[in-house]
Amino acid sequence: MGLISGQYEAKVDGGFLPGGASLHSCMTPHGPDAGTFERASAAGACDAATTIGREAVAFMFEMDYIPRVTAYALASPALDKDYYRVWTGLRSFFDR
Repeated sequence: MGLISGQYEAKVDGGFLPGGASLHSCMTPHGPDAGTFERASAAGACDAATTIGREAVAFMFEMDYIPRVTAYALASPALDKDYYRVWTGLRSFFDR
């Protein structure tokens, strides 16, 4: 996933800025942060007409290979070691 300009609607709480990109291998968690999911799941959130991607240019790569993370990448100061925290507080909206 990469963002060229604008704001990516699945990460409105920040953390995904123009010029940034992320790469997720098969079966790794990714997606909207907890705050974005809460707002989108609220009653009435889909009642108004919406336009997805307005004023934003994003792209996504898909592949069936599982990339290997190098030691160099794991040692990078740009590595987001707290990425998993975006889902802290995510509650279930499904009945059991």
